[in-house]
Amino acid sequence: MGRIDQAKTLLKAKKLQKELQNATIVVEKGDGAVKVEITGDQKIKKIKIDPEFVDLDDIIQLERWLEEAVKEAINESQRLAQEKMQPMMGMLSQLGL
Repeated sequence: MGRIDQAKTLLKAKKLQKELQNATIVVEKGDGAVKVEITGDQKIKKIKIDPEFVDLDDIIQLERWLEEAVKEAINESQRLAQEKMQPMMGMLSQLGL
């Protein structure tokens, strides 16, 4: 692979990485009780809990919704990253990355 091709490949990879950083995935659980926003590069942006759903006598349910929302958000961000990066993997491996 020539230097120009290597440079183009690295630029494409950096562009995809930036797209992932700017992508936002939103997951809701418990009919909107818990909402998690995460980026495509798996950085949690926001966690929101609707106070109407907070039952101090059943905090375990709220914890479950939160755990499920975070797990699903991470899984979706990993899937998105895999989809976007898949075409680049062959090219990057040729560069030794």
